[in-house]
Amino acid sequence: MVLTILLSYFLSLYIVGFIGKWIDSTTSEGKLAYIPLLVVASIAIFIMVFLVFFYVFTRRIIKYFTVLTEGLGFISQGNFDYRVPIRREDELGRLAQNINKMAEELALQKSKEKEAEASKMNLITGVSHDLRTPLTSMIGYLDLLRKRSYLDDNEYDRFVNNAFSKAQQLKKLIDDLFIYTRLTSGDLIFTKQPADMHELLQQVLFEFVPIAEENDALVKSRIAIQKAPVLIDPEQVARILDNLLMNSLKYSTAPKVIHIELTAIETTVYLTVENKGEPITKEQEAKLFERFYKPESMAPHSHLQVGAGLGLAIARQLAERQGGRLTLEYEEGHYAFRLELPLLPE
Repeated sequence: MVLTILLSYFLSLYIVGFIGKWIDSTTSEGKLAYIPLLVVASIAIFIMVFLVFFYVFTRRIIKYFTVLTEGLGFISQGNFDYRVPIRREDELGRLAQNINKMAEELALQKSKEKEAEASKMNLITGVSHDLRTPLTSMIGYLDLLRKRSYLDDNEYDRFVNNAFSKAQQLKKLIDDLFIYTRLTSGDLIFTKQPADMHELLQQVLFEFVPIAEENDALVKSRIAIQKAPVLIDPEQVARILDNLLMNSLKYSTAPKVIHIELTAIETTVYLTVENKGEPITKEQEAKLFERFYKPESMAPHSHLQVGAGLGLAIARQLAERQGGRLTLEYEEGHYAFRLELPLLPE
């Protein structure tokens, strides 16, 4: 702008001076008589020259403003994939970068909204299917009992046991869904207190080993530490251990052997649950901790009830909410789920 004014000023002086010389050469009165006219002419010439220079120097800027305006128009219409060209390195260039950044954030937000909507639909579909299956079986068995459609006491007992088993499965599904929704919404309250992972693991194994033996599985534990003080919610960590152990039992291939290891390195305690199962692909491995995900190739190898595919998702979130993490090391059918929790300082 300053350069435009200076150029306009000097050029207008030159033009007015040229006009003054022309007046001196063509009239006998001298240019003093034409001073008012020269003043008006100099002002008019300055304005015209300024406008010409202003247009020349700002033409590209105005054109770029038009490009930015059109780009904002496309983005405002919902075309979040559109990007304005960045042709300058000044304030306008930074403005273009900010416009593109805004479009990227809007596109990301739109993608998240679509994912959230799809997630809701998947949640409704998954819950409806998983709750309907055991409920339908329960209704069927209860209807047979109501109509007394059984041959003897043995068949009566079988119908009752099957209905009870399906009711337990339904309760487990509802409990998992309840815990998962509270975890997702942040409503689940953790009651953290000092506890010993060694003692907690022994309590969980005391209940798990008989179930494993009933399903022809061998449990091998290697506890390398006698004491592992941690600050946790014991009930929720016990839920993590139960989910990992039952998952290994359901999906182990014969001969079923479940290895459990408890170790500590520096400030972290590690609990590992290992088993051999059906091979899976890299894509399936990456989705194992997603909710409602149940790979078709990983059919359970026991009569144990199959959940809704929430167990591992719940276990990972419970671990993370208590300052730990849950990971999987997989290689050619060998699964090693590892729970890490920070040790309390001595």
